[in-house]
Amino acid sequence: MPSAAADRQGLRHRRLLVVGIVVAVVALDQATKAWATSGLRDGPVSVIGSTVEFQLARNTGSAFSLFQTVTPLLAVLAVVLVAVLVRALDRTGDRVVLVALALVLGGALGNVADRLFRSPGFLHGAVVDFVKVGGWPTFNVADSAITIGAVLLVGWSLLSSRSGVAPDR
Repeated sequence: MPSAAADRQGLRHRRLLVVGIVVAVVALDQATKAWATSGLRDGPVSVIGSTVEFQLARNTGSAFSLFQTVTPLLAVLAVVLVAVLVRALDRTGDRVVLVALALVLGGALGNVADRLFRSPGFLHGAVVDFVKVGGWPTFNVADSAITIGAVLLVGWSLLSSRSGVAPDR
């Protein structure tokens, strides 16, 4: 049985991992959005023909630009989601789940920051999207982190349920 000191050390390492991932995602997301808002004003930049482009877009809705007319509600729901994710992170010891939830939390915080602080104002802000790939809706680093975290959670859940092995603690 692990000692109390070992438990505290493990908790400290888990929290550092989570904070590191969240800070990295938010910083990268906000830095790339700052670049996009200034560097893409004159039009899209082709990366691979018209298949992959950097193209500035502002999204007042949710994923796939749905629910454009309820931006304040989306902002409040995102803040609630952040609180739920923080609670879930505090309750898990599984490293894969920690990484996945930290990616989702970092992405959620990146987009919440836009909702709270970008034009046209508090709770009405538009999320800056700028990556355009084929026929997919335009997205950003935060959206990518959320998607990767969600896929990781689903994959890990399916893998652990099929193998009958409980996730590591």
